[in-house]
Amino acid sequence: YGQIHVCVRELVLEKFGQETWTNVLLHEQKFQRDVSFAVQITNEYSFPVGWLVGYSAAKTCMRASLSTVLEIFGEYFLQYCLRHGYDKMLRTLGSDFKSFIQNLDSLHSLLALSYKNIDAPSFRCETDRNGILELHYYTIRPGLYPIVQGLIKAVARDLYNQSASLEVISKLQETIKGGKSQEHVVFKVTLDDIHNTNRSLCQANVFTPVFPKEFHISSEQFCGAFPYHIIFDDKLRVRQCGLMIQKLLHINIADGSEMTEIFDIIHPRMVINIKNILMFINAVFMLAVKMEGDCQPGLVLKGKMMWLSDIQHMIFISSPRLSSLSELMEMNVYLADIPLYDVTRELVLLNQQRIAEIDIAKKLDETTIELKKTSRALQCEKKKTETLLYQMLPEKVADDLKNGRQVEAEKFEQVTVLFSDIVTFTSIAAACTPMDVVNMLNNLYQRFDKRTNEHNVYKVETIGDAYMVVCGAPTKTNMHAEPVANFAMDMVDEAAKVNSPATDKPLQIRVGIHTGPVVAGVVGMKMPRFCLFGDTVNTASRMESHGAPGRIHLSPTSFNALKGKGYLCRARGDVDIKGKGKMETYFLIGKINCNSKEPADEYCKLPIVDGVCSVICDKNVTSTENNKLSKIYVIDKRSTESTKTKRRRSDKHKLKNSPSWACATM
Repeated sequence: YGQIHVCVRELVLEKFGQETWTNVLLHEQKFQRDVSFAVQITNEYSFPVGWLVGYSAAKTCMRASLSTVLEIFGEYFLQYCLRHGYDKMLRTLGSDFKSFIQNLDSLHSLLALSYKNIDAPSFRCETDRNGILELHYYTIRPGLYPIVQGLIKAVARDLYNQSASLEVISKLQETIKGGKSQEHVVFKVTLDDIHNTNRSLCQANVFTPVFPKEFHISSEQFCGAFPYHIIFDDKLRVRQCGLMIQKLLHINIADGSEMTEIFDIIHPRMVINIKNILMFINAVFMLAVKMEGDCQPGLVLKGKMMWLSDIQHMIFISSPRLSSLSELMEMNVYLADIPLYDVTRELVLLNQQRIAEIDIAKKLDETTIELKKTSRALQCEKKKTETLLYQMLPEKVADDLKNGRQVEAEKFEQVTVLFSDIVTFTSIAAACTPMDVVNMLNNLYQRFDKRTNEHNVYKVETIGDAYMVVCGAPTKTNMHAEPVANFAMDMVDEAAKVNSPATDKPLQIRVGIHTGPVVAGVVGMKMPRFCLFGDTVNTASRMESHGAPGRIHLSPTSFNALKGKGYLCRARGDVDIKGKGKMETYFLIGKINCNSKEPADEYCKLPIVDGVCSVICDKNVTSTENNKLSKIYVIDKRSTESTKTKRRRSDKHKLKNSPSWACATM
């Protein structure tokens, strides 16, 4: 019913820690079905408890023998019960150790009202001729007797302030009714007082009973006063029974009727005869009325056997074993059929209330487990939704929109914006089917999207074959030009890996980059988008449209932002930009000490500059063109015109004797 699970968990957590418990879970797959360990009081766990406790704990925690672990578990189980509401019940069970053990079966019978189908063990104590206390333990689960050893030691120590030592005298396998087998273990128990303290005030209360000389009640009155009693002889022949037994059985039990023909013994598990009854004389007995065929459940009588030595007869004083109003209705029994002095009335009513509370608790546990599962599933779905949302909007903006806050437009002083488009996209679209175009764009943009994560740039949008990214917004940073430049170079390389569905040749793209201020914000209520506004966006678009296939076109501000960062550019010179007029622009071709593959076009002959007040001679440029390097203005604008003239003359002299790719200061 889950109690063993919880006890094992608390034992391992208390003595060995969370890490060890996690290892136990990995070894015992049964536990993993419900990591919450809600106590399911209406479902029975059928797997072997000994294997569960012993194998997992012994192998994982203590690396000890199975019997040692089971004994430790037995000692801890008493502490668990005392902490979880059973302390008063256990402390009032018996005035001494022996009476405690003798009444354990009655305690298990009481617990069976709440835990249906519980198959509890049975205990009895007896003293041999030498005054030695013997404990008899019966169970259908073999191999668990070490738990009893630990449990008995803990009971003697914690409840009766005694030290108990146990020795196994015998261990037998017995066949009980129905062909089932049970284990019968006999322990020799030695008890020693701790500090010689008095264990119970009850032991000091000695009284002398008084008995009447004559019996003042007739047999008819006795059968009416005790309606659920049976008297039978040593041959199990009924000599007398109460009125209600005859009424509920709907038969007249004649003098001499056989007990075995009327009743089946449920507890203790044994063959019914006088010898066995005397052996379990202190146990709770349960007798079930035999029913013919598949009739409704028979009446079960629960009570105590007493040996009447003067007449050599056995009397069974009992009450109907009922736990709920439903059972009363099934057995056609009424509360009026139960004597007023019998607490069965109160037990039925109280247990009915308890059953209702248990049902509510069970539903709450099941609901809690389902809610936890639903919560975990919801978190997974929420994470997926947020991931999708963060791919469409910046995280900060998306969080503001989720929380119902208005997203204010924000100005960013310096960002770097990139635009790209596919060369001859119109021709490709006209020559191919729409599905081919979509597949081509999807393949290309997936490659671009992967690179945005690597370079930490934000993808603003795609319109047709146009792809737009920005760095410096929505997250402000001073290093915004370099990530965009690196991303642009990877874009060109990735585009070459995708073939055109029209020509089956690698695609070429034009890329334009510009650096400047922008205003960013979310526009629209339906399908809101994070948009950039300002002349910087327009200029970046112009850089792309006035660029060249397979090349990255830089504006002057982007070129200046990359100065001193190790990037190589070709100075394109003044270009007439639509809507902007003349602008001195550049082609980004790579980084210093890193070979970059350029398209074989007319721009390969342009001089290379590194953006650090220098011009680098290209071996592909003719000597005549090298003599004209003084006309390229990529240097420090702070230099005076006269200083520039002197540097140009000095450069011409140095370049004549310098190898290719030598650096010359203007």
